[in-house]
Amino acid sequence: MLLVEDDATIGRSLEQALRAEGYQVTLAADGTSARRAFEHSVPDLVVLDLGLPDVDGLDLCRELRASAPAISILVLTARQEEVDVVVGLDAGANDYVTKPFRLAELLARVRAHLRRSDVHAPSHCLVAGDLEIDVDARRAFAGGRELALRPREFDLLALLASEAGRAVTRERIMDECWDEHWYGSTKTLDVHISQLRAKLANGAGPERPTISVLRRVGYRLDAP
Repeated sequence: MLLVEDDATIGRSLEQALRAEGYQVTLAADGTSARRAFEHSVPDLVVLDLGLPDVDGLDLCRELRASAPAISILVLTARQEEVDVVVGLDAGANDYVTKPFRLAELLARVRAHLRRSDVHAPSHCLVAGDLEIDVDARRAFAGGRELALRPREFDLLALLASEAGRAVTRERIMDECWDEHWYGSTKTLDVHISQLRAKLANGAGPERPTISVLRRVGYRLDAP
């Protein structure tokens, strides 16, 4: 695991707490050392503070995501506005934790990201209208054009496609695509759905699927 945190006190405390949980942790205090550590060994998870002294944390997030699309990136920052959450997710973050934070919550999210797997997903291709999803390759195509999806967007779309035409509750989505011990607001689900709908809307072809919002229930993927 790579922990990128410029505050020495927070960095040391988090490093100790994560090591106490049995994780191997590399602590980087700035973007330069984070890049060096990343090049030496690509981690399964990056806990990334956005307020770094030498680089823009969002730029570093985009860079790490481009270098290793499959890793999980958990952004840790004092920026709390919804627009900041959206920008962070657009930059490639899987998750967003604001300071001050509860250590137990952060550790729960770390555990969730590190143990996430696709055991719940079918091992074959999913088809809904002109949407095709190769679950094993983790690639999705709409009208023959590949969609640029973040890891959690892919999990969410695969789940909805596996239940195409049927309602999928918010609770099930949070359990399967996030984690049963998720402590944060489900508003992050709404953000992901909104961005996923926009990406599907850009797909070519008259048979592109849409995601319907079912108030107080969840969502449904509808395909012609």
